[in-house]
Formats: sequence, structure tokens, C-alpha cells
Amino acid sequence: MIFNYIRVSTIGQNTDRQLINVACDRVYEEKISGKDTNRPELQAMLSNIRSGDVVNVHSMDRLARNTRDLLNLVEEITSKGATIVFHKENLTFKGNEKQDPYQKMMMTMLGAVAELERAIILERQREGIAIAKSKGKYKGGKNKLSDEQVSELNNLHKQGVAISQIAKQFKITRPTVYSYLKS
Repeated sequence: MIFNYIRVSTIGQNTDRQLINVACDRVYEEKISGKDTNRPELQAMLSNIRSGDVVNVHSMDRLARNTRDLLNLVEEITSKGATIVFHKENLTFKGNEKQDPYQKMMMTMLGAVAELERAIILERQREGIAIAKSKGKYKGGKNKLSDEQVSELNNLHKQGVAISQIAKQFKITRPTVYSYLKS
């Protein structure tokens, strides 16, 4: 089978420029950060890969945003006997074949550049937020819960109610529950 893996970081972004006219049997598309490999479509694709399959990816940074994840994912795919093709970089890694050391070096270097790019973006974001806060223009996100709801949330946690259950009750995410518990 031929799989196309397509990813953008946010829901507002468009995937149309990726893998144009690249035929496939199945598309795995995500609108989620590539900061780690805990992505539903990526994991589904990895579990479906068999020997002889081909995975098409527009560019390396669409598969992973750090070098370690990139190398591990390529190793996982090729160790199953599948081939992975990075179209923008024009690099192909075939399962069950000896890897070209120069291609691996290029992948490692380009993966490091993608990782650096992400770090710079996050650094600029933090700097911008710090400047906005110093000017009183950044207040953070609006509170999702009233003071009474926060009190109830804390009481439920003290009673031993599971974080996921609390999140479901208040229609917020688990990390949001943890942030309310810290404050």
C-alpha cells in the first residue's frame, strides 16, 4: 500500500500544498503540532505499515520537529520493510536495504534545522509575550471557569475524583484542570 502522511500544526492552516498529485491508497492527515509523536493519525499509520509499503511525506518537518523523533520514525518505518519518501528533500529510505550514510547524514542535518526552527519560533513567541505583558497588553487566556467553579473543581480533586472526570464535568481539558489546581 501507498500511504501519504500530511500534517500542519493548527486547524487554521491548510494542507493543500502538500503531496500534490502524489497518488496513494490512503491519506493520513493531521492538524496538530509535530512537537512529539503522540499524534493519532501518525500512530494509526505506523500500526498499519507492512513490508513493501511506501510512505510519502511532503517534507521532514511534517513528520517530526526534532531530530530524535525523525530518526526514530524513519527507523521504525524502514525496520518494518517499508519505504519512506521525503519529496521536498528528495530523500528515500528503503526498508530491508543498507542505508546510504550520506542520505542519513542529510536527514540528520535537515532534522536538526527543523528542530532549530521550532526552538526559534518558540523563543520569539516567549519574547513577544514577555514584552506584551510588560506593557500590560497581554493578560493570557480568559478564565474558562468562575471562582465558584474553581472552588468546586478543587473540592472534587480533594475528594479523589479523577482528573479526566473533572475535565469532562467542566468541559475543559485535563491540562486546564491541572493549571487550576496549581493556582
